[in-house]
Amino acid sequence: MAKSLYIAEKPSVAQEFAKALSPSFRRYNGYLENGETVVTWCVGHLVTMSYPDAYDPALKRWSLDTLPFLPDTFKYEVIPSSAKQFAVVKELLSRSDVETIYVCTDSGREGEYIYRLVEQMADVHGKKRLRVWIDSQTEEEFRKGIREAKDLSAYDNLAASAYLRAKEDYLMGINFSRLLTLKYGRTLEGLLRQDHVVLSVGRVMTCVLGMTVRREREIRDFA
Repeated sequence: MAKSLYIAEKPSVAQEFAKALSPSFRRYNGYLENGETVVTWCVGHLVTMSYPDAYDPALKRWSLDTLPFLPDTFKYEVIPSSAKQFAVVKELLSRSDVETIYVCTDSGREGEYIYRLVEQMADVHGKKRLRVWIDSQTEEEFRKGIREAKDLSAYDNLAASAYLRAKEDYLMGINFSRLLTLKYGRTLEGLLRQDHVVLSVGRVMTCVLGMTVRREREIRDFA
């Protein structure tokens, strides 16, 4: 008998989808199932971009000579702490009795990215894929989202923008963190009296840190 597979972003949301679909689910390790439906979940991100040493072991050592790091093709890997749930999701995605996949990750770019990476790593082919897009987590909204689910391809542009943003974040973080640490790390080690200092740079983190510093200076200068 053909079954539908629902994949949520979090276990709690998966439980709510299951309640909206049917009260008669049996719980298994990492998923719920009844005669017609399977419901499973990610635990946030299951897949991430690989560090430079996955491309070349020599890149594990930080050096100005290897910067900037700009790979032609990006590599991805399963997050070790999430490997068990990824294996569950991959097996469900590959089951011969699963014909339709309902993507129920959070409605937005990040939720889209989370599922697309899982599908990419699980090498899913030949399945009908529908995107459930909801604005609130109520039983009525869940049912409406399922009823009005669109083909996943309708969200390809959203997925493309998510991949692009992730690559931008990755390249900025990897290259500037290494550059600034190599240039100023030893000076800061002496000033802070620490054995090892890493200057972490990120698209969001660095901006927020800058705002915090500016505000702290305003407070200290207030007379």
